[in-house]
Amino acid sequence: MLLKDKVAVVYGAGGAIGGAVARAFASEGAKVFLTGRSSAPVEVVAKDIVSAGGSAEAAEVDALDEQAVDGHLRSVIDQAGRVDISFNAIGIPDTGILGIPLAELDVERFSLPIAAYTTSYFLTARLAARHMIPNNSGVIMTVSALPARMGSRLNGGYGPAQAAKEALTRDLSAELAPQGIRVVSLRPHGIPETSTMREVFDAKAVAGMTWEQFAGYLAGTTHPRRVQTLVEVANMAVFMASDRASGMTGTTVNLTMGSLDD
Repeated sequence: MLLKDKVAVVYGAGGAIGGAVARAFASEGAKVFLTGRSSAPVEVVAKDIVSAGGSAEAAEVDALDEQAVDGHLRSVIDQAGRVDISFNAIGIPDTGILGIPLAELDVERFSLPIAAYTTSYFLTARLAARHMIPNNSGVIMTVSALPARMGSRLNGGYGPAQAAKEALTRDLSAELAPQGIRVVSLRPHGIPETSTMREVFDAKAVAGMTWEQFAGYLAGTTHPRRVQTLVEVANMAVFMASDRASGMTGTTVNLTMGSLDD
């Protein structure tokens, strides 16, 4: 098992990517502490993990609330003794921030995703690092998206938000790597399995295109002419969190399947 006896905290574990990653971490031997702003979807994931023979505990934690994140991490340390992996997969509703031309978008809606995504990643990473530094080890991870590196239409502040997260990944690594902590991001693209992609489709109101056609369009942008699956993203998260990826830090792993050339 790649993560045997590792202690992992997953933020946004009730979402599609967060839940898939949490299940994959647990299946590879990690003790997983799941958090989300709403407890119900997180508890579903925790029950799935336990039913499959894994170890998981669920908690309601707002990843934009510093005191809530700090308190939860302290409880993890009290129970497990340490934290080895911090994975941030939080998301915010796309309604109201997508589908509007930048020239018509008000500053509050433009700023919302930038503030939410970067603040949450900063808080969870900084607080995790404080517990990892004494052990000289740990992995801090988050999820980015293709608009971080490629111009796209009607995405409001979403692209700048993801670009900021990738920049923060590099800066965190520059400071923390000498203390044994790796920091990496994953950049998947267009996974129709997630409710987020349905929100994107609805928000942008793609003219004259059905959902099936939209999914086909996404597949057509990749080299293998298919979209990546949640399982593939989760498997990469496991590898990057494991000791086998010990040489990887300060970088974003391109999972766009050729949609974006590095």
